[in-house]
Amino acid sequence: MRKAVAWVVLSLVVVFVGALIAFIVQTDFGRVQVKELRFMSADGKTLSALLFIPKGVSAQRPAPAVLTMHGYINSRETQSGFNIEFARRGYVVMAMDMAGHGYSEQIRGGLANPARGADSGLLYLASLPFVDKNNIAVEGHSMGGWSVLSAAGKYPDLVKTVILEGSSSETYGSPKVTAETPFNFAVVFSKYDEFSRLMWGVEIPSDIVKTQKLKTAFGTTEDVVPKKLYGSFENESARKLYIPNCTHPGDHLSKEAIGYAVEFLQDSITPPKFIDPKDQIWPWKEFGTLLALIGGIMFVLSYGYCLLQSSYFSSLKGKPIGFKEVKKPVSIIIWLIGFALITAIPAFTFFKFQQPGGKTPTPNAFWPQSLTIGFARWATFNALIGVGLFILWHFVYHRRIGANLMTYGLAIGSEKPKFSLKQLWKAFALAVCVIFATHIVLSIVQWAFKVDFRWWVLALKPMDVARFWIFIKFLPPFALFAFVNSLVLNGQLKAGEFKSETTTTAVWMVSSALANCLGISILVALQVGKLLATQTLFFPTQPLLGIVAYQFVFLTAVCGVISSFFYRRTGSIYVGAFVNSLFVTWYIVAGQAIQFVA
Repeated sequence: MRKAVAWVVLSLVVVFVGALIAFIVQTDFGRVQVKELRFMSADGKTLSALLFIPKGVSAQRPAPAVLTMHGYINSRETQSGFNIEFARRGYVVMAMDMAGHGYSEQIRGGLANPARGADSGLLYLASLPFVDKNNIAVEGHSMGGWSVLSAAGKYPDLVKTVILEGSSSETYGSPKVTAETPFNFAVVFSKYDEFSRLMWGVEIPSDIVKTQKLKTAFGTTEDVVPKKLYGSFENESARKLYIPNCTHPGDHLSKEAIGYAVEFLQDSITPPKFIDPKDQIWPWKEFGTLLALIGGIMFVLSYGYCLLQSSYFSSLKGKPIGFKEVKKPVSIIIWLIGFALITAIPAFTFFKFQQPGGKTPTPNAFWPQSLTIGFARWATFNALIGVGLFILWHFVYHRRIGANLMTYGLAIGSEKPKFSLKQLWKAFALAVCVIFATHIVLSIVQWAFKVDFRWWVLALKPMDVARFWIFIKFLPPFALFAFVNSLVLNGQLKAGEFKSETTTTAVWMVSSALANCLGISILVALQVGKLLATQTLFFPTQPLLGIVAYQFVFLTAVCGVISSFFYRRTGSIYVGAFVNSLFVTWYIVAGQAIQFVA
């Protein structure tokens, strides 16, 4: 028990050290105050933001300000690199959660509303007594760029500078920009941006220099020259194009892309504190939240292990029963075939099952998150395929080598393993305790340090009340997937079974993680590899899901680790499957946008 408690303490130390590092960097070592903010939209919905207030700013000493907004299915924290670098140069920064995202409620019109809450955010920012109302900029990534541009078009007297990151004008409600539009205008569009066709109507991202709408915005009939200044900062007609060497989501991890935004902002609105655009500290914040994320996963495992040592849950403990302990070990050829099927099928079905007919699912009052509906469909169909193959595998091969409830991890208990509803309830209760405790730890981190568990677009956020009820509704399909996945990993595909009885828990966990994520990793490698080689996508019709797949590499790997960790300590699949059911549903629902609004 003492060892288990020590691991819990270590995981908490990792969490809070990481969060503290992130907090120190985000506040520029105490020189910037970061506040949680809630305000109302025009139709009475609650919108969310983080407000960055540099030291010394007051009603007597107002500072220039920037409204920033993330892209689709992200949150305000995705913009951390921009927020931190703007704020440490003396700008007040209001980092918004787009309507329906993060902690912002969905507004009337949903995602079809052009500003998506940015107009209300702009009015709120301009109303703050310590903001210089004559020097306000807006910056947005992807869909967030369309939103802030729409807000600038609605209130042109409030906006001096517009910076688009991986975004465009004249797209999904964003207004047209001409050489006469009265604000400074920068476009930062990456050389390997996956959305060049959507944003600018070109297959090759760097070909945006040839597009008519960019030429119109820059007031030229010739191809736009990157980094060349068009117009003038003096009369607020400045125009500039930057093409950093990164991808669409890579804008948030690129010192080059963030540096270009800083450069244009400082050139267009004099900063209270000039700092070279190349001088950036935000990567340390990413390191801190990554450390906290790792600590959070460690906490899930160590706290669950600690609970297994308690008197109530100790009856769940047991020893894994291998096929070799019944008749004979699994053939290495059979094991490799099983591994290949487990890793390949989810990758082959990733696009097809989520968007049948190429159409994104329509959200509704019961399931108000469109992408989550697609994820649930993919998870369900893969679970059904897994069950079918499992049954076939049993009758063709495993039954002949002595497979039974114990070898498949379907029995519970250390002395006389058997299927028991009472023990099943205990496994569920343990999983609830683990995930609830993890949610409390994350909520404390968010409250105290104003950060979540994340690295880049991989993020675990606390759930609000609205998302908790959505979580309950989406739990069944993801639970089905988690149980079948745990069964095939630990009951059917026993890591190292063909070698020896000395297979370590670490080897088993790594094997399971690879089985879960390798296929999707290859899918991502094909998509990104061709993009970096040719500036075109391997799956040209799937720019969004191709990026979403990054998160599923992480999520499926973590599922493999969790299911195998608990299987090795209980001899059954149930604890790990229940923990994964709750964890996966939480991760997905908390990070997705609510599109449906009554």
